[in-house]
Amino acid sequence: MSSIDYSRFDRPEILQVLFHPRPEFSGLFGGGSGSGLDVMIPVEGEIAVGGRFHLTAADAPNILFFHGNGEIVADYDDLGPVYNRLGLNFLPVDYRGYGRSGGQPTITAMMQDCHTILRFVTGWLAEHDYSGPLVLMGRSLGSASVLALAASHPDQAAGLIIESGFAYAGPLLQLFGVDPLALGFTEEAGFNHLAKIRTWHKPLLIIHAQFDHIIPYTDAQALYDACPSRKKTLVQIPGANHNDLFLVGLEQYLKAITEFVATLR
Repeated sequence: MSSIDYSRFDRPEILQVLFHPRPEFSGLFGGGSGSGLDVMIPVEGEIAVGGRFHLTAADAPNILFFHGNGEIVADYDDLGPVYNRLGLNFLPVDYRGYGRSGGQPTITAMMQDCHTILRFVTGWLAEHDYSGPLVLMGRSLGSASVLALAASHPDQAAGLIIESGFAYAGPLLQLFGVDPLALGFTEEAGFNHLAKIRTWHKPLLIIHAQFDHIIPYTDAQALYDACPSRKKTLVQIPGANHNDLFLVGLEQYLKAITEFVATLR
């Protein structure tokens, strides 16, 4: 568990740009419309966050996926079966306030809950005899969760995938109209992603859009350069932006993930 105090960043001007929660309305009528298995993960008191496990085989690799800030697990209902056809178990999870989850999203809650989610998922997989390797994967905002897990629990995962992830939080806050200097923000006392990835020595895959206007490709390069792993790959999706990466480069995206996971078997 991280010793960083994230509560200093749980300010309205930051939370309103980092989090865009929305409910999964179908969850009101039978627990979701996707083909996966719905789970609720207790994180604090009465609060639980939702996940949807798309499962194909007990010995298949398992991708624990933390999505971007404007997404929910239901957005991946179509992609889950695609992962299954590729021989992968795909396990997307939400944040507080997203989808079927309770509570309200904060940075502190997100950075605490990811550890609880990892414990739940590894326990669930073991209990149900899913023996394949675990891969941590985070998209955009989700990169904060997986980098925290990679730094704190390297023994729990066989591989790390970062898609559209950020190396520096300061420029991201500035883009959204928040002055990090006025808040006393520093990278070292914040997410500190470069320091976290410097502790990761296992296989790494980074996927990033060439023309990402929210998190520039240079962030992907910085993360790649900082990682000491001898098995690391950086994939650029040509012509893509932050929000059309799937549309522009889905074939290349899935090929990179499939080839990466194949090396972990």
